Amino acid sequence: MKTLFVSLTAILLAVPAAPALADTLVDNVQGITIGTDGKLDRFDALVIADDGRISAVLKQGDPRPKRIDYRVDGEGRVMLPGMIDAHLHVMGVGFGELTLDLSQTASLEEALQEIAEFARANPSRPWILGRGWNQEKWGLGRFPTAADLDAVVPDRPVWLSRVDGHASWANSIAMEKAAVTAASKDPSGGRIIRKPGSREPAGVFVDAAEALVNAVVPAPRPSDRDIALRKAQDLLIASGITAVADMGTTLEDWQTYRRAGDNGALKLRIMAYAGSVQAMELIGGPGPTPWLYQDRLRMGGLKLYLDGALGSRGAALKQPYHDEPSHRGLPRLTSAQLRNLMSRAAMDGFQLAVHAIGDAANSDVLSAIEELSSSYSGDRRWRIEHAQIVDPAEIALFGKHSIIASMQPLHQTSDRLMAEARLGPDRLGGAYAWRSIAAAGAPLAFGSDAPVEPADSFAGMAAAISRTDAKGEPFGGWLPQESVSREAALAAFTSGAAYAGFADGRFGRLVPGERADFILVDRDPFLSSPQDIRGTRVLETWINGERLFVAK
Repeated sequence: MKTLFVSLTAILLAVPAAPALADTLVDNVQGITIGTDGKLDRFDALVIADDGRISAVLKQGDPRPKRIDYRVDGEGRVMLPGMIDAHLHVMGVGFGELTLDLSQTASLEEALQEIAEFARANPSRPWILGRGWNQEKWGLGRFPTAADLDAVVPDRPVWLSRVDGHASWANSIAMEKAAVTAASKDPSGGRIIRKPGSREPAGVFVDAAEALVNAVVPAPRPSDRDIALRKAQDLLIASGITAVADMGTTLEDWQTYRRAGDNGALKLRIMAYAGSVQAMELIGGPGPTPWLYQDRLRMGGLKLYLDGALGSRGAALKQPYHDEPSHRGLPRLTSAQLRNLMSRAAMDGFQLAVHAIGDAANSDVLSAIEELSSSYSGDRRWRIEHAQIVDPAEIALFGKHSIIASMQPLHQTSDRLMAEARLGPDRLGGAYAWRSIAAAGAPLAFGSDAPVEPADSFAGMAAAISRTDAKGEPFGGWLPQESVSREAALAAFTSGAAYAGFADGRFGRLVPGERADFILVDRDPFLSSPQDIRGTRVLETWINGERLFVAK
């Protein structure tokens, strides 16, 4: 850990410093932003005041200020607002950098080889922890088993989260430590996968059942959390992401962010959504916290889980799964519980962000918002996270209540074949329906759900405008009528994501009065093909008028 800390510090010190706390002119750029009118605006220079806010946006022919402390030549490069990821998991990103990553494995055999190699390379770790496996990508036709893991790591517990975070895979020792046996019951909102024809646990735990093993996994130390946050910040800032909505913030996460803020090490902007009512109350008390550390941290909302994910068949559907006719998913809350929790948060002015993937889950939260809107008036900005499968007849409700659709374009490219298998060909009308939801009048906010998907906003933009994956497949796009315009995609990753977190007017646009959070990139996304947009290289990242990353 000490070596890692030293190396990370060296990397940060190696980044060329930029003027801070002084008036700075960043000139000679091809600037692009979403203006206060919601339309695309181009400019040639920015003036940054000594508080890190933009004091002027200059276009060609505008006179440059005469009294400037520093001038930075943008060398004609493209300037965009810093990308804002409207839905990810900051500490998950950081710990993902420190544990085993199986997201690139293409088969069970390849995954087992990587697990074995990681165990050999880390003999002192009491548990082998990691994430990223995907039985659908492997073409396995089943969930992996404890026996599969026992064959490569028989001597200590192994616990590996599925790519979507809604199922985990254990070996036999891990299940023994958790005292999971054939007598163990499925918890509400969870499912223990059993061996065929038996009640013996097979090794995979879905949604709420993950808690059975999580309860015995050693908790990270505060120092581990601090390192994970530094790793997450490094990765995100280098990717051109300057602000995020952190979904499911725990008290331990919040204290990690506060330590970094107190020490001047918090550079990323974090809009935190508590992972439980208890965390919400302990962090916010009577209401949302103020903005801290020059608009770098605020806890303003509560994240609720209403169902699971399609990949683990935890998403709650109105009709049975096409590929498992006896199953409709795993609701995590009853309708009464959902409304009670939403009311508890709303009465103290906290924003609600509800995870809903299946059409039954989306229907329930849409109905709840319809009911609660009459009791809780004002600027609520209700959010539905993912909104992947929506009954087409209910899409209009998004617009009726201006519900923010917080969606992740890369999920569509990763999930399309699985979605077809899970739903069948006749139930895709409201699947990943970005354009239809926006056309109903709902604001869009785009993110990645990292570490579930890579924190790559440009890959997300490319998917949003083309409905194709990194290979350009399928030709013409999957359900191409649901693509969005380039302007809409950029807005959803910048100003729309800021609006979704009550940060509008603070950051998200390159306009006077907002924070000088911007990136310099090597191409114009409005003059590039979707494939070229995916290859966008971030050259510099600035937050609050301070240059924090320079590509080598």
